[in-house]
Amino acid sequence: MFASMHNVSNNDLDALLHVIVAETSGAPLTAGDMRERLGVTAPAVTYLVDRMIASGHIRREADPEDRRKVILRYSEHGREVAGRFFGPLGGHMHAAMAQFPDEDLVAAHRVLVAVLGAMETYRSELAKDIDVTET
Repeated sequence: MFASMHNVSNNDLDALLHVIVAETSGAPLTAGDMRERLGVTAPAVTYLVDRMIASGHIRREADPEDRRKVILRYSEHGREVAGRFFGPLGGHMHAAMAQFPDEDLVAAHRVLVAVLGAMETYRSELAKDIDVTET
């Protein structure tokens, strides 16, 4: 619904989520990183990034550690748009989780971390298979 309401494609939304997660984790993405994560060509990721910049969701910034690189950042406008949309969802999630005791939430967190780890392991394995077949 967010993509539909804000006139972005599913690929744009995927890209935006990758930018947000990477930036939040302290390892912002380059366009090349984005290309690898989305599995698209260099021209396709350039077009996607240009669209997302034009819509105000992301911005380019020189990498402070290597000025030759350009990293993708979540823009202030993007934060505002996401906050207006996802803020109320956060309230609903908080209310829903309030019915569970802390130990249930801790156990659920452990399960979700394990599931995400398994998915990441599998994604890495698939990426290695792709790299091997393309070389």
